[in-house]
Amino acid sequence: MGIRNSAKGIMISEDKILVTKNRDAEGDFYLFPGGGQEWGEPLHNTLKREFLEEVGKEVDVKELLHIREYIGKNHEYAAFDSNVHQVDYYFLCHAVKECRDQAPTQPDKNQVGIEWLPIDALLEYRIYPKSLRSYLIEYHNHKKTIVYLGDIN
Repeated sequence: MGIRNSAKGIMISEDKILVTKNRDAEGDFYLFPGGGQEWGEPLHNTLKREFLEEVGKEVDVKELLHIREYIGKNHEYAAFDSNVHQVDYYFLCHAVKECRDQAPTQPDKNQVGIEWLPIDALLEYRIYPKSLRSYLIEYHNHKKTIVYLGDIN
């Protein structure tokens, strides 16, 4: 198994953050829009494609906020994804102003919608990666945060 690169988007508007709403046997959970990089595809293009697929928005990709590794064997779902090693690049994104929202073109299989969650309440939601929630709250409150977060979930 190789290492998979993934681009994820952080879109903030009026003290809320955009996430995809997903559902599994345990209930609702939330993820940041984005997905796997294809061969020969720059990360910014990956994120633009994934935003259209999952959210139906055209975005401008801005600065890199965080890099997170996920080595499945080290986390709570090790039985399910022990062979996974993924590096996620979290970029700040802004919607393209002149573009109208459209329906997602290819939502993920567990995706049931999109939502804007209040940033100050992120710790109350089942969001993955869990550890990212506190960094995003700090970022929103203008506190300096680290870029490389390590192997977290």
